Parts: sequence; structure tokens; C-alpha cells
Amino acid sequence: RWFTHFYVVSVVWNGSLLYWLFRAEFLGESLPSWIQDMHHALGRDSQSEDMGNEYFSALLVLLLLWLHSCRRLAECLWTSVFSNGFIHIVQYYYGLGFYIAIGSTVLCQVPTNVRNGKELSVQIRWYHIVGITMYIWASLHQHRCLVILAKLRKNKSGKVVRLGYDVPFGDWFESVSCPHYFAELLIYVSMAIMLGFQNVTWWCVVMCVLFNQALAAVLNHEYYQKNFRSYPKHRKAFIPYVF
Repeated sequence: RWFTHFYVVSVVWNGSLLYWLFRAEFLGESLPSWIQDMHHALGRDSQSEDMGNEYFSALLVLLLLWLHSCRRLAECLWTSVFSNGFIHIVQYYYGLGFYIAIGSTVLCQVPTNVRNGKELSVQIRWYHIVGITMYIWASLHQHRCLVILAKLRKNKSGKVVRLGYDVPFGDWFESVSCPHYFAELLIYVSMAIMLGFQNVTWWCVVMCVLFNQALAAVLNHEYYQKNFRSYPKHRKAFIPYVF
């Protein structure tokens, strides 16, 4: 349940960044001075060439990142049923810092002083369509898997009756122990695609998510195998049929 704090911070922080980038993209306004200072501190120099498509890609990724945070916040509040466990303080502050950093990372992919002047339809590329499709697909499966987990602790009327663990079945759970973690990785990969595949900085974010989610998946997988003798042997921990 402490993850709820991460998504509250992300909704507020990344929502504000989205607001300023939207005004710069469509209203021709300058980004606030504190954002320009952040650009400078992170080594992003202003550029004079037309970077309209780069602006649009960053705007799209920031929008979907914000929507992802809104959905996860809603799921934490109204879908998931949490145990009484605690989070390590290092992990807690890491999570808060992560959701602040990734929004700033997206914003710093575009220069601060460019006006694109292009029509929105001209800026849409094939990789935007591929990325959005993958984002929606992964998000739907992640939500379904979280609903399955929540139902394990509820009775048929929807009332919470237990906080223990049980073996989940259905959707991607038939292939992996932690499909919601795998879906999280796919969501960040979809954003890398929307940035045109070539953004090295965002691929570093993807690698961070990969290692973080893979570690959590392995620990959960080992718990299932240790505590449930009849646990399906064909299930992988994280990536279907692979890992």
C-alpha cells in the first residue's frame, strides 16, 4: 500500500510537467525558468533547428506516463487488496525519486527554446502508433492481473475475507508468476518505441525497470514454489517461456 505514495507524487509532478510542455507545444509559450535551469543542469543545451517531432514524442510519452500513474493510483485505492507488510525505507525513497526522475528525463529530451509550427497530424509517425498499441495492450493485461490478485482475497460478494497468499490463475498468470511486472516492463518499452527507438537515455530507464521488476518477480516465484507444492512447474518467473 505504500506504493500509493509513488503514484500520488507521479500524478502531481508529471502532471505539472505535462501541463508546461503542452503549453510550449501548442500555445508557443516558453518553458518556465526552473525547467530551463533543470535542462542546463542535466546537460541539455538549447537547439535552434526544428525539433517538432521530438517535442511531440516527448509530449506523448509524458501523457501516457501520467495516465499510467493515474491508473495505478486508482488501482491502489480501489482494486488491490494489500497485506500488512512494510516497505524498506531505501526502496521507499528510491520509488519516490524514480517517479520524479523519469518525468524530468522525458522533458529533458527536448530543447527549451524551439517552436515547431507543424500540424499535429504531420508529426504522427508509425512508431507512435506501434508504441501506443503496445502500451494499451500491456496496460489492459496488467489491470486484469491485478484484478485476479485482488479476487484471491475476496469472497464472491467482493468483500475482503483474507490477507494471505494463494496461487493465481488466468490471463498471463498461466505463463508467468508475475505477469503484472512483465506488463510494467512492456509499458516502458512502449514508451521507448514512441521516442523513436533511438533514445539511449530512455533505454537506460527501461533497463532499470527490467532489473527491478525481474528481481521482484524471481523473489515472488521462489516464494510460490516454496510454499505451494502443487505450483505449476511450467510457469516462468517473469518473461513467458524465457525467464
